[in-house]
Amino acid sequence: MKNLRVVIITGLSGSGKSTALRALEDIGFFCVDNLPVVLLPKFLAITVLSSPEIKQVAMVMDLRERSFLDKYKRIFSRLKEKGYKIEILFLECGDDSLLHRFSETRRTHPLSVKGSVIEGIGLEREKLDSLKQMADKIIDTTSANVHQLKDIVQRYYLPSSEHKKMVINVTSFGYRYGLPTDADLVFDVRFLPNPYYIEDLKKFNGNNKAVEKFVLENNESKEFLQRILDLMNFLIPLYEKEGKAMLNISLGCTGGKHRSVVMANQLSAHFLAMKYIVNTSQRDINKS
Repeated sequence: MKNLRVVIITGLSGSGKSTALRALEDIGFFCVDNLPVVLLPKFLAITVLSSPEIKQVAMVMDLRERSFLDKYKRIFSRLKEKGYKIEILFLECGDDSLLHRFSETRRTHPLSVKGSVIEGIGLEREKLDSLKQMADKIIDTTSANVHQLKDIVQRYYLPSSEHKKMVINVTSFGYRYGLPTDADLVFDVRFLPNPYYIEDLKKFNGNNKAVEKFVLENNESKEFLQRILDLMNFLIPLYEKEGKAMLNISLGCTGGKHRSVVMANQLSAHFLAMKYIVNTSQRDINKS
């Protein structure tokens, strides 16, 4: 058996493959971008013979190389027969997020037909379906920014003793602007006392200490917060045990400016005290 771990990063264009590659490089992988698949056997053989200190390599392979789809199955199978530990990491992403990313970067999709990005995305999904079925790990990057994706990738590939804890994203929002599309758990806090109807507090938001005090001093607020924290203390270890790398928690009030912000801040502080990686977002705080 070859004592070399080989991670092939592939997936949809715009799904974050370069970010995933950098994440693995930061934890000690020898990384190569866009290596032609026909050169993979020779590259690995040379690495084993001339650089025995290299124990893990990662490389991005995708449709930028036109012969990739025609040859990867045969080459990967032969390498596995020779004892190489080949792992496939497949990144996927929702159409809307991919369209937004291509719009932001002003890049063209490699398979776009007459400049149509959405047609290119659909064609690529179709062409990569069999490769996706072979994948050892699939990560959906729809709701992940570059920092969150880096955490997810490193958490999966670090040795168990070095695993980072699950990434927790806490979002406050206003129901009048719609539910967050990526939420795993949603809590409605519209039953709590509303600072909007207090003249001295109305103009401030939930980050203001007076607003926070008003919301939290209510008995129902105290009991609700404690019950939510107890529920989180019960659920989160179970999510981690199941292998979930990222949890999205959303709290909503009417406008997303007062009550949901206060409660989101309370949950974030609790998770930070537990040494989790926490990202706090106040989606609608400036809309009300």
